[in-house]
Amino acid sequence: MSTPQSLTHSQIDFVNNDFEALASHMRHCARAHGRWFPVRSHMQRVRALLAGRIVTMACVAVALVGMGLFALA
Repeated sequence: MSTPQSLTHSQIDFVNNDFEALASHMRHCARAHGRWFPVRSHMQRVRALLAGRIVTMACVAVALVGMGLFALA
């Protein structure tokens, strides 16, 4: 008894093809971003981290300067 073509084991390796496509895409992106991409990426993370604290840091700085001026007076 013959088995239908759709039930036989496929010779296509989907995982390997997907991995190769992903690797190709990553290489393409790396070339597109250039050599400064890691620096820009790191700076973007630092900016995102500090952006939420910039108002707090400014308020603390103003308070410290105010206390310093009050102590000198």
